[in-house]
Amino acid sequence: MGSMDDSIPQASAQSACIHEGWRGWVATGAAVLLAVLFLVAGIWKLSDPFATEARMTQALIPKALAMPVALLAGIGETWVGVLLLVPRWRRWGAWLAGLALIAFMAYFAIFYNQLRGEDCSCFPWLKRVVGVEFFVSDALMLAAAVLAGLWSARSTHIKQAGMALAAIVVMALAVYGATLTQRSNVQVPAQITVDGKPFALGNGRVFLYFFDPECMHCFQGAKELGAFAWKKDVQVIVAPTVNPHWTTAFLRDAGLRAGVSFDIAPLRATFRFGDPPYGAAIENGRVLGTFTFAEGEDVAGALKKAGWIE
Repeated sequence: MGSMDDSIPQASAQSACIHEGWRGWVATGAAVLLAVLFLVAGIWKLSDPFATEARMTQALIPKALAMPVALLAGIGETWVGVLLLVPRWRRWGAWLAGLALIAFMAYFAIFYNQLRGEDCSCFPWLKRVVGVEFFVSDALMLAAAVLAGLWSARSTHIKQAGMALAAIVVMALAVYGATLTQRSNVQVPAQITVDGKPFALGNGRVFLYFFDPECMHCFQGAKELGAFAWKKDVQVIVAPTVNPHWTTAFLRDAGLRAGVSFDIAPLRATFRFGDPPYGAAIENGRVLGTFTFAEGEDVAGALKKAGWIE
């Protein structure tokens, strides 16, 4: 009897050890998967802050807040990804990932009617349309964060985690500064083709508008441009980023009279932006200003102040 009694606690301890190991593997797998997603999303946002700013405005973030939100989102997602990868910080990363996902879902739920069917612009190369599937996928990621948080070891070394955050902030600000400098020194192509003829882009005042014929934001932006009373020395030129065969119908429906250029490759190499709409005011080859036609952006006020419209 004594031998049997001694074997019972040993069997229980062995079972607990196996269960603990199983939970640990699940927590590690969930954390690594989330880390990859957060790192890709964060680094992508930080790699081109101005393109991220444009995507933020399309997600209804006010223009004045779009850049700070873009930087904070990129920094936060990158840091959470790092925390999730490092075992001694993993529980902190899991809880922060969970809070971020809850906030993210709450925001898109509040603005669901306005953003339904739009790309959430969360990850590069992956189009995630706001809809039921969008919330399901985020709920699955939230479940992974909960498992990683519950079944990971207690986090330690908060000072080192803070140093990792500081390093990411420095990196983000350095990229922002370099991108800002690059954008201020844009050299536009000397010549492009407009309406089938050579056009000197470096001479006079030109407003260049990039658009996607299937994009409602682009259509609203084109309607806004079509309603302006342009000064006689301003030439408006549009460049479709996709589906160029729909350009004529797009301009007709928007009521915009403009020259058309299909030289999208050299133009996009010069004007680095994410998704259209995107506009650039060019005077004698120098870019005076750019516009994303976000909600709250006063395009008319800026152009009137510059003397481009009546």
